[in-house]
Amino acid sequence: MKFVLLAALMLLSKVTLHAADFNAIVLEQIRSMPSGGGYATTRAAHQALNRAVGMSPQGVCLESSKAQPSYCSGATYIVFLKTLAAAEKQSHSAPLGDVWGLLLPKPMPDGSGIWGRWNANGPGTARLFYELGLGKNFTSWEQARPGDFMKIFWTGDVGKNERGHSVVFLGMETKYGVEHVRFWSSNKPNGYGEKSVPKSKVAAVIFSRLENPSNMQRAATMPKKDPYLASLLTHESSFAETLQKCGIHMP
Repeated sequence: MKFVLLAALMLLSKVTLHAADFNAIVLEQIRSMPSGGGYATTRAAHQALNRAVGMSPQGVCLESSKAQPSYCSGATYIVFLKTLAAAEKQSHSAPLGDVWGLLLPKPMPDGSGIWGRWNANGPGTARLFYELGLGKNFTSWEQARPGDFMKIFWTGDVGKNERGHSVVFLGMETKYGVEHVRFWSSNKPNGYGEKSVPKSKVAAVIFSRLENPSNMQRAATMPKKDPYLASLLTHESSFAETLQKCGIHMP
């Protein structure tokens, strides 16, 4: 009888961990973020991001107000960390414990560690999601939902010559008869906030939807460096190769 009860409780726990709408939790974290603060990719902005994320005896400390001025990948990374913390607090994720120490945005080369992957050129977020099994990556606008992480490519280039933007997708809207993409990030020149751009200006996108935050525990045994992401600092990649590296199979 005790065994049956224990098995039932374990099953209920697994259901609870996967029952949350993590997109909704992502959107909650965006609403808790500062507004404005300025956009910069200077050393001061990197140092501000480092000050915003720390550890204490009680666990991770996230003070997003300290991360100003900000830049796009730093902004979405803080929202990602806040989402992991909220999911853990609400019992939608297994406790990450020592893994939190690996999530600190310490200065590191592109492709190295968790932050170095997220901050890399190309599909940093999507590659991390695929590597750890955090959720699915896709390119379909029809499947996209508010709260999906999104990498925008303004041109067809991937790698050292790319022009991109790390954002959280908020939806589509029509302005003056033109279809626009709404997103949240740190945007030029004001910093944290929403922005809307014509869809025609977007060359390509990769959406990443958080579904399994507990899999962040796999970071404890992942390779220290992702050679593909590290190479994009000095080399170019094709979009077809990018999709393959993120587990996206085009028809």
